[in-house]
Amino acid sequence: MRFVLVLFTSGALFAQRQTFDVQMMLGLSRVSEPALSPNGKQVAFTVQTVDVERNVKPKQIYVVGIDGSAPRQLTHEGNDNERPRWSPDAELIYFISDRSGSSQVWVMDNAGGHARQITRLSTEAGGLLLSPDGKKIVFESSVYPECGADDRCNKDKIDAEAQNKVKARVYTSLLYRHWTAWQTKRRQHLLVVDADGSNVKDLTPGPYDVPPFSLGGPEDYTISPDSIEVAFVMNVDPDPATSTNSDIYTVPIAGGEIHKITIGLGADNSPLYSPDGKMLAFRSQFRAGYESDRWRLMVLDRASGKTTNLTEGLDRWVGGMTWLPDSERLVFTSEDRGRTGLQMIAASGGGLRPIISGASTLDDVQFTPDGETMIYTQQSGSKPVEIFRATAGSGTGVALTHFNDLALSSSTVRPLEEIWVDSIQTFIVKPPDFSPLKKYPVLFLIHGGPQGAWGETWSYRWNPQVFASAGYLVVMPNPRGSTGYGQKFIDDINGDWGGKVYEDIMAVVDHVAALPYADADRMAAAGGSYGGYMVDWLLGHTTRFKALISHAGVFDLRSMAGETEELWFPQWEFKGMPWDNPDMYEKWSPSYFAKDFKTPTLVLHGELDYRVPVGQGMQLFTALQTQKVPSKMVLFPDEGHWISKPQNSVLWYGQFLEWIGEWLKKPY
Repeated sequence: MRFVLVLFTSGALFAQRQTFDVQMMLGLSRVSEPALSPNGKQVAFTVQTVDVERNVKPKQIYVVGIDGSAPRQLTHEGNDNERPRWSPDAELIYFISDRSGSSQVWVMDNAGGHARQITRLSTEAGGLLLSPDGKKIVFESSVYPECGADDRCNKDKIDAEAQNKVKARVYTSLLYRHWTAWQTKRRQHLLVVDADGSNVKDLTPGPYDVPPFSLGGPEDYTISPDSIEVAFVMNVDPDPATSTNSDIYTVPIAGGEIHKITIGLGADNSPLYSPDGKMLAFRSQFRAGYESDRWRLMVLDRASGKTTNLTEGLDRWVGGMTWLPDSERLVFTSEDRGRTGLQMIAASGGGLRPIISGASTLDDVQFTPDGETMIYTQQSGSKPVEIFRATAGSGTGVALTHFNDLALSSSTVRPLEEIWVDSIQTFIVKPPDFSPLKKYPVLFLIHGGPQGAWGETWSYRWNPQVFASAGYLVVMPNPRGSTGYGQKFIDDINGDWGGKVYEDIMAVVDHVAALPYADADRMAAAGGSYGGYMVDWLLGHTTRFKALISHAGVFDLRSMAGETEELWFPQWEFKGMPWDNPDMYEKWSPSYFAKDFKTPTLVLHGELDYRVPVGQGMQLFTALQTQKVPSKMVLFPDEGHWISKPQNSVLWYGQFLEWIGEWLKKPY
């Protein structure tokens, strides 16, 4: 079996094309959640659009034939229809919808008709899975542990809390808030219900959230092929604020005793049964407390209990994965130097074989029952997600959806280019009508994480195409700490936040400044989260930039450690808390260099950001203002770490471009 992807780029001129600004970006369709039907003939998926005027992002369900027939929209009611899952005979589609006023499980026929509601829970429902025999639905719901699946009990407690005029929060342990939410008395559990909506049961009773919080990646619960068992991820550490030690457990789908089946010291997640049910694949990190350890692909033999590490020889992270129908091979995604391709490996171990590679990012792979055709999603830095099909021996990947082709073909979107500065890969987006004979103002973007990376992916936050279309040469370096270049490259940032990364970035700055088309006198830098930290660090260590933008940036490491929630992060990165290792906190904290701040800086922050609390942005703004450094602060009271509401996004991009335009004196 051999799948090859052939990529084409257009050399068309940019004259008279529409400027790709934030409004045009928000007008694109966002394709996600592909689900291949059991008969291999159709793909159900979701499309999210943006209504800026109403400040909402409605999501609807579509289907498309793998034969290339045109997509059809199935749902029209409600603001959020998601998570399509097929019945075994492919006649029905189960999904999550808010059309009744709350998030519940619904079902419709495969043409979109005869929709009916399955659940009516006061605690709502999400993340549904349908058992392979079509008889049971497993889903997530936030319940009171003492109530479990008893909805009358849950509703009484919800109503009592709403009516109570005292809103005080009382805590006796950490992780009392996370990302954008305060911990309540409720916990997320996995519930199961018969396909007709009867017999609701709590599969994961107790004080733990199941599955634990995740920023993405493969799913953390699954149903066995015989529809008898559910495998799921749970972290039972008594101090979840300092632990990454999640493990995989199993429970009968009818409810009953829970069994732990992995014993790793780090995170074990993403369980996935082989089609014959004899093996369970999962991802594993070996180092406790390190959220950016290498993800390995493991296979557990259910009969013997033996676990095999399939990718120890691969110095890259394993991402999404899927079994082939024969239960003998797996295909998984792996990021490498800004791209994410597919690799195949035998479940018994052995060599890796590339399946699809190229200048793009692939994910969501699924195979037809005969194993001869697969569907997947593909995106790049110049094109958002679409669904593709590849057939063994065909030689090319074929797009099944084309939601954004027309808009992009008439826009100023340009392909990403790349340069290498020593060992630092850097992506560049050039302005429309680029001419090597002109000089352009330069915008350096610094990614967050810090264990993240720029590459051939599309984003609606920090979209480089919007910045390039505004007339800037956009430069995106991947310094030490970036993913996709080996684990040592990632680990080099541990305990060294402002060291080698700063050197790498400044080496790229020197290289770009010497390019004949870059205006070295008109350069700006911007970043979010760790990228915001690095902007704050630049403030105290260089005056090379005419303007800086810090979004949700870490300013004072000591107060950050006391305010943030995931304490495993500072404990790993800085070898303990501030009272354990004060010298390291002092060495790498931008706040200790505030007297050297001179560069005009825009501070952006969400007030609901509990990952990097808003006090970090406020402290930075205070340091700038008291020293008379030109500065502006924009706070979003209804946003967290990311700016996601449509009208807030418009304002964010507007403030961003206005700030660098003012200080780089870019002519409009």
